[in-house]
Amino acid sequence: MTTRISVCNGCCCGRVERGNKKVPIEDLKQMWRDNGLGQNVKLNISTCLGPCSRNNVVLITNQGERIWLGGIKSDEQYKEIIDWAVVLEKENPRAKLPESLNSIRFTPA
Repeated sequence: MTTRISVCNGCCCGRVERGNKKVPIEDLKQMWRDNGLGQNVKLNISTCLGPCSRNNVVLITNQGERIWLGGIKSDEQYKEIIDWAVVLEKENPRAKLPESLNSIRFTPA
């Protein structure tokens, strides 16, 4: 089963004029290529995913589970998502979300 990582770059996410962190789209795409990702883990840069109050939202669909991350404030957090994607792609498609990302995990209302 393919894992899909959707990164929001919509009406609020990535909008620095609204006080949000810029979404590093080109860096994410480059890291994706550099790590040889794409066969089993797909990257999707999306328009609005929804929960705008969380800003800088990522939706991960993995093994039928939907994992929402929000309030991403650093490039390091995006890198942690990529590092996890590498594990999913190359080692273990059932790998759990890293503990370091659990603090930004949420369930939309």
